[in-house]
Amino acid sequence: VQLQASGGGLVQAGGSLRLSCAASGRTLSSYVMGWFRQAPGKEREFVGAIRWNSATTFYADSVKGRFTISRDNAKNTVYLQMNSLKPEDTAVYYCAASKFNGVVPEVYDSWGQGTLVTVSS
Repeated sequence: VQLQASGGGLVQAGGSLRLSCAASGRTLSSYVMGWFRQAPGKEREFVGAIRWNSATTFYADSVKGRFTISRDNAKNTVYLQMNSLKPEDTAVYYCAASKFNGVVPEVYDSWGQGTLVTVSS
């Protein structure tokens, strides 16, 4: 499956941003779609994921209550709505696809190119 992430940009602390991840190549009905982020000098970390079939979501503690993942079946697209953004949310955000549940990058075998989110204080 090919993934194309978009929607990054510069936003002030407390603001909102929505990222999109459009998938092509196959249907996502059996996939888990994850979002990860990587800040400069840090390892890639799990943000959250959605099981496509059930739309069940799970999140990292650092974003729980602020970020929401959803999906649009018709558009084969997954979204990451980010609210109450903080400067520490600044990172390159990646979407990824996996046949399995997981919170580590190694579980995911298809990746988008990343989109930069910068949160100013």
